[in-house]
Amino acid sequence: MNTNGFFIGQEMAWLQAVLNARVCIYFNQECQYSAIEEIEMPDCNADGIYAEFVRELNLKFSERIYLALTIAPYVKPQLFDCLFIKNNSTGYRFAEFGGLVGDDGRLTPTFDTFLFVMAGDDVSERLQLIKEFENHYIFSKELFVKDQCGSSVDFTLKPTQELLQNIIYERSYKPDFSQDFPARRLSTNRNWEDLVVSQKCMEKIEVVKKWLKHNDVLMNEWNMRDKLKKGYRVLLYGPSGTGKTFTASLLGKELGLDVYCIDLSMIVSKYIGETEKNLSKILNMAEGKKWILFFDEADALFGKRTSVKDSHDRYANQEVAYLLQRIEDYDGLVVLSTNLKSNIDEAFARRFQCVIRYHMPDSSQRLRLWQSTFPENVSFSDEIDLEEISRKYDISGGSILNVVQYCSLMALSRNSTEIQKEDLLEGIRAEFIKEGKIVD
Repeated sequence: MNTNGFFIGQEMAWLQAVLNARVCIYFNQECQYSAIEEIEMPDCNADGIYAEFVRELNLKFSERIYLALTIAPYVKPQLFDCLFIKNNSTGYRFAEFGGLVGDDGRLTPTFDTFLFVMAGDDVSERLQLIKEFENHYIFSKELFVKDQCGSSVDFTLKPTQELLQNIIYERSYKPDFSQDFPARRLSTNRNWEDLVVSQKCMEKIEVVKKWLKHNDVLMNEWNMRDKLKKGYRVLLYGPSGTGKTFTASLLGKELGLDVYCIDLSMIVSKYIGETEKNLSKILNMAEGKKWILFFDEADALFGKRTSVKDSHDRYANQEVAYLLQRIEDYDGLVVLSTNLKSNIDEAFARRFQCVIRYHMPDSSQRLRLWQSTFPENVSFSDEIDLEEISRKYDISGGSILNVVQYCSLMALSRNSTEIQKEDLLEGIRAEFIKEGKIVD
């Protein structure tokens, strides 16, 4: 038996009884209940994600009604048939029932629907509920969508895709890139052997891996929760193409965690308050999921504060301070990447538990990269000496990958598997031009 489905069925049956009772009480019809609160809620000490969700949030009667109304259109839309009664005086549905009727005839409940179910026409009770739910904690968790409709206090009751996936379909939520979630999930099929960095760099990466593996035990079983910050912040700095993004992807792969690269171009806003709002939306969604959040070129968001010359500078500095605090409050791993450590605000840099420097690869490391990056099925023309190429051209791992792609495409265009030296040099030349370097 699907225990989650069984409990949701019980919850929907309870909501049906509440709806029927409210309609009967409202129209002074015969009803076995004098108040909807007399209808006993299903016991939430049951198996299943929905019941667990109710327990974790410790939802009371009104909050469970709100949740059930939100979920009902997806599992039992016929529950709202009793709200299609027409007012003989107007020929329309009773306005006090609330709800929006779609082109398919289905009703989407609104906050007015919730107020009617809970309070009927009791104005005092309705006003109390409006006040209670105006800034209710359940909304801070980004669980519900609030699309305004009708009056200034009315909005549709809709679950976020995350809530729907989690408690109804019992699937972990993996959001797609969107305006509301400007982050892309990073993944890789490669392994740690493909990351070519210094021994010192690798030792520090190992420390991060240890935090990911043992933090829960450290905080809970070793009782360090009141002494340590709940999250972990890592700064990766060094030239482009040296493996910073690759490191974040590998950390997620090894620990089975989702890694999201935040698109800062959609986070940072020139409008007052919008940057904080955009960042908070992502962090609220990520809270409790153990996602690794990766901020590439992070100095765009966490750069140095300016000297205060006017009120705009003062606000900009307050904004940076807020962002720093908000990141500190996140309970998972935050990885910031920048080309220059000096670009990061010093106040925030001091709060990193781990700072890792990435260097341009030396000649021996470049040789490893050339050898491991080319496809196994290719061969090299006689004039190619990878050791010489490695010694002569100071190039990053990311650039080497671009050159390998270029050379491979040129070979394929010749219907060949042989890499030509002229293509190799042309690829290197193109990378140097991009970096503004002088080409031999």
